[in-house]
Amino acid sequence: MGFFAARQPILDNEKALYGYELLFRLSLENVFPDVDQEKATSKMIEGLQFDLGLDKISEGKLAFINFTEQSLISGYPELLPHEKVVVEILETVKPTNSVYGALKKLRQKGYLLALDDFVHDDAWKPFYKLIDIVKIDFRDISEEDLSATLEQFKKYPQIKLLAEKVETNEEFTRAVRLGFDYFQGYFFSRPEVIRSVALTPGQTSIASLLNELSASEPNFNKISQLFELDVTLSFKLLRYTQTAMFKRQNPIKTIKQAVLVLGKNELERFVGLIFAAQFSDTKPQELIRLSIQRAKFCELLAPYCAHKNDASSAFLMGMMSLIDALLDADLKTVVSDLPLSSDIKDALLQDKGWLSHCLKLCKYFEVGDWEKMEKSCEILNIPYQEILDEYEKAGQWAEEKVGQLI
Repeated sequence: MGFFAARQPILDNEKALYGYELLFRLSLENVFPDVDQEKATSKMIEGLQFDLGLDKISEGKLAFINFTEQSLISGYPELLPHEKVVVEILETVKPTNSVYGALKKLRQKGYLLALDDFVHDDAWKPFYKLIDIVKIDFRDISEEDLSATLEQFKKYPQIKLLAEKVETNEEFTRAVRLGFDYFQGYFFSRPEVIRSVALTPGQTSIASLLNELSASEPNFNKISQLFELDVTLSFKLLRYTQTAMFKRQNPIKTIKQAVLVLGKNELERFVGLIFAAQFSDTKPQELIRLSIQRAKFCELLAPYCAHKNDASSAFLMGMMSLIDALLDADLKTVVSDLPLSSDIKDALLQDKGWLSHCLKLCKYFEVGDWEKMEKSCEILNIPYQEILDEYEKAGQWAEEKVGQLI
């Protein structure tokens, strides 16, 4: 793979996925501030066309892509389809006549244009009629500048406002109140209300199943009994075993038979997906996808960490890493009450053990923190070029499973 791209979700005020900002590097070595932006932009476009592919990484959503002043003037955005990208004008771009001409041409060809990390400046006023989206760093702008910027854009109803670095639901609520239309940041993965929570019997059953399946040698008799105690789970299990993937000549007559047909690995995935599916009607789709992707990526990391036999534990830990957001509860309270192994609890609550390093690496990928990603790979003694492929596999797997759940 010539380069790696991370993506950060952009949601609307209903917390539905609107698009992704794509963060590109030539490789993991190419992480330092002195990377030439023009070269990075050209390599990025090349990678989208011939390597990762725009459709593949954006999954049919709009892709927000940064462009420098020279790349805009050179017409680089026109190498990508106008209906699939939002052209982000970096904050380093100057409002020159050449830039105006380039943006006007792009607008005429149907491209959406966004000003990145923007604070109102009179020099940009002539450009406002061309702009579709204005991105504002919600944490790095003064109240005075924010008020002045918002006031200016009231005169341009076509402009949508996007709040960046929205990390809490309180910030999200405030941004909505101020009139923002889109939101970027991991606010959707934070609990809306921190409170204690009592798990439903169904949730407790699933947690018990996940814990049993995380053992290196699961007790299939006990697993069968746990299924038999929950009619809904039993029905879903039997229906799952009837899919084409598990078709067999002799019909399945018992829960234990279904359990044995699926086997440890497939059962682990099935129960994990059932767990995530409980929240699909009440939580943002992106949160469900992120939970599933973390689980799969941590599972794929296990063999690299000399823990091949503990891949199920890694899957469960990744899934549970967002349990606080899924239940709108305190992480410690929820995890402490679940029948999870000490390794998983140590990773989630005390940041200890090899599982915690897997989770950190996963989080660094999610936010595109390339330098910490590389250091984390060194700690785990993982060949990071191979991990790039594994992360992509996890993302594809998660997209497929979310499509089945939502």
